[in-house]
Amino acid sequence: MLFGEKIRELRINRGLTQEIIAEKIGVTARSYQNYEACRLYPKKNDVYGRLVKLFGVKLDYLITDEDQCIIDAHAQGGMRAMKDVQKLVKEVGALFAGGTLPLEDKNLVIKAIVEQYWETRQRNRDKFTPKKYRKTPVAG
Repeated sequence: MLFGEKIRELRINRGLTQEIIAEKIGVTARSYQNYEACRLYPKKNDVYGRLVKLFGVKLDYLITDEDQCIIDAHAQGGMRAMKDVQKLVKEVGALFAGGTLPLEDKNLVIKAIVEQYWETRQRNRDKFTPKKYRKTPVAG
């Protein structure tokens, strides 16, 4: 379960509205709606702290390795990269649904796939970007 799905479940279980949660954690209602819909993650770490305090859970519960991969992708490559990695994480997660693979091994598989995504993206950038637009020369 991703970050957005968890905070939605926590909010519903407590009988609160998105607007009330947004106000309590100091973000707009629209931002909070985007968090729950898994379209965005908070940019500021203190928002995570406020959610942890509000819901009485640990940060490790809210932010899994999968979430961290998605957050890192957004920081490294923007919204498109975030959506690509989010899609990869969901598809890989579906492969293991109901399986017997330990969580640690599942996380290693996801990390390996995400690393391959970044390597492939860089190779494609090197291959398809015209020379005059390249920031650094590419060998080969």
